[in-house]
Amino acid sequence: MDLPFYLYDSIIDRALAEDVGTGDITTTLCIPADKRATANVLAKSAGVVAGVDVGAAVFRKLDPDAIWETLIVDGAVVDGKRNVIARVSGNARALLTAERLALNFMQRMSGTATITRRFVDLVAGTKARIVDIRKTTPGLRVLERYAVRVAGGHNHRFGLYDAVLIKDNHIKASGGIVTAIQAARRQVPHTMKIEVETTNLDEVREALTAKADIILLDNMDLVTLKAAVDLIDGRAVTEASGGVNEATVASIAATGVDVISVGALTHSAPAMDISLDFV
Repeated sequence: MDLPFYLYDSIIDRALAEDVGTGDITTTLCIPADKRATANVLAKSAGVVAGVDVGAAVFRKLDPDAIWETLIVDGAVVDGKRNVIARVSGNARALLTAERLALNFMQRMSGTATITRRFVDLVAGTKARIVDIRKTTPGLRVLERYAVRVAGGHNHRFGLYDAVLIKDNHIKASGGIVTAIQAARRQVPHTMKIEVETTNLDEVREALTAKADIILLDNMDLVTLKAAVDLIDGRAVTEASGGVNEATVASIAATGVDVISVGALTHSAPAMDISLDFV
């Protein structure tokens, strides 16, 4: 799964500026400038690895000659028994200064990948896709969305600019579901689909009347959700959202929905325990 460097190069620069500032005082005072070192990046909790290349890029920002050897690739499952994800060698000062930032990226991304894989496994055998939403860490969306993909999940719209998603407040402000969809349809490019949020069967009927491409079924109980899927009957893509957790996702998938969006993938993922140990 590709994550081009140009997508996160500036993210690393901003994070280094925040963390290092005018310099790593402790490392500069304690470590000779020409000292070299080797360290292992270790997974100390079970889960799905993500962000290996991002971690490598942090070290290379501070030591362009650093040697990074990847031993466990993104998307791989680890048991957390001090699995060696990678080995890095280079200037000791650079390794120490880069350590925390590299680990922060990898821990967060691996945490997102881990929770995503759990949701994906829970809906296995159904047609439902597990997707993320825009409840991401500001500035880190590209990394968190990548972590979802390497774990078998899928991405929703990236931002406000690449899809039409008419939500409850759009509906209230525009005067209704049909009015909102018709207004969007008159101006939207022919290549872009229109999604609308609904909360009951009457609203689903309105969305069908206005020929929405995707109908978001928000916070519906299972009986209503199944009735909505049956009512839509393939005339639009169905997306379930709200009240989705590991205890409910399998039952939601069993209703026949096409997509299940889960905010927890990015806003509530516990970080994987990853450390850097000098050899």
